[in-house]
Order: sequence, then structure tokens, then C-alpha cells
Amino acid sequence: MNTSEAIELLKNKGFKATGKRKDILTYFESVDGYRTAKDLIQHLEETYEGISFDTIYRNLHLYSEVGILETTELNGEKHFRMNCTHHHHHHFICKDCGKTKEIEICPMEEVKRTLSNYEIEDHKFEIYGLCPSCQHA
Repeated sequence: MNTSEAIELLKNKGFKATGKRKDILTYFESVDGYRTAKDLIQHLEETYEGISFDTIYRNLHLYSEVGILETTELNGEKHFRMNCTHHHHHHFICKDCGKTKEIEICPMEEVKRTLSNYEIEDHKFEIYGLCPSCQHA
């Protein structure tokens, strides 16, 4: 998803696309991988001095709720990234820097066979470790 698609989705859901909201979306579109609320607030403080964590968390929650941002938990903290919408895939996530790499394989066929009498509504497959840059740091 890109910023324009996200703004359109917000408007379709009845939400305003304010300057702060657009800047939050632009930030997530420009960074590689998952980022924390703290990362976002540090970035936005350059433009919006004194921006509150409440404002940040309210918007992160909204974006997650409407499907603009994906979330994961790394080291006990929630991390966010722009939702991938172009094709079905999964992610390797670096536990140090939050960068992601797409994984094209999906284990769901085996899972469906194993859970044949269960109704699966959705899934998310993530692998955690260290990217090559963080391994050598």
C-alpha cells in the first residue's frame, strides 16, 4: 500500500486525511520494515514540536484497524509497517533493525490438512532473526 491508497481508504471509511495523518503515512511508506511509535514520534517532532504519544497511538491504532498498517511484536514492543497489498506473501523480520524480507512460500496447505475439521479465518506467518547487516554489526 502507498500513501495515496491509504488516504483514499481513510476517506472511504469516513476519516479525515489531516496533515499529521498524511505525514505518518509518508513516514511508513518511506521506511523499510517495522517501526515503533517511538521511531515515528522522533521523526514527527521535527515538524510537530510537542506532538503527543496519545496522538501517535490513536492514529497507529486507527491505521491498524482499517488495514493500512500491519503490526507485529518485537522484543515486547508493538511495531508497525505499511500493509502489503500487492500479492500474498509472508515476512522474515530482523529483530534488531526491523527490516523485512518477503517470503514467497506459504505453509497453509499443510496447516489446512492438519486442521481439516477447523475453520481457518486468516493467517500470518513471520520468521524472526537477524538480517545480514545486523549479523555483521
